[in-house]
Amino acid sequence: METDELIKALAADTRRSGISMARAWSGAALAAVAGAATVFLILLGPRTDIASAAQTVRFLFKFLVTIALAVSAFGLLRVLSRPEADARLALPRLAVAPALLAAGIVAELVVSSPGTWSAKLVGTNSLVCLTFIPSIGIGPLALLLLALRHGAPSRPALAGAMAGLTAGGIAATFYAAHCTDDSPLFVATWYTIAIAALTLLGAASAHRFARW
Repeated sequence: METDELIKALAADTRRSGISMARAWSGAALAAVAGAATVFLILLGPRTDIASAAQTVRFLFKFLVTIALAVSAFGLLRVLSRPEADARLALPRLAVAPALLAAGIVAELVVSSPGTWSAKLVGTNSLVCLTFIPSIGIGPLALLLLALRHGAPSRPALAGAMAGLTAGGIAATFYAAHCTDDSPLFVATWYTIAIAALTLLGAASAHRFARW
């Protein structure tokens, strides 16, 4: 059988499964957000000064970055769940969050004195960040990997990495409501490390969920 015919057959087989991919992804996304919210509220909860923090640009900017990451990664994950997918068409979406963060870093360096840069980068919650973003994100990652069973990704490791990146974006969005370190320098360092851990875990685990 020719490669193109095999891909078409696999795609048709996924459409014949008990649940459509659209429903699988919609359900997985809703469950991932709900699960992350539950874990966040149980383990952490929002910061005590969230009302006043919400009036600052730095605090709101964190959500802009993390939501952009979650949305763009989820879009690419859905593309990669199909065997005929061409990831190159969706990859540019992933540049949105890093571009926003880079702009935020530049703005932070411009408006703050060099003597404060190190303190802003290190912050006061680095260990909390590295602990709780993965803790909040592990459930969403599992749900997104399970959703891959309804697809037939030709590159399961990459699809798994996108599941981890999506879960990391979701978890970081909730964690940002608790974190009192609002500097883009802190976000670029510690949020990135925590999200990368989920991304690597997703890539390493995907073959267990996405075999075809």
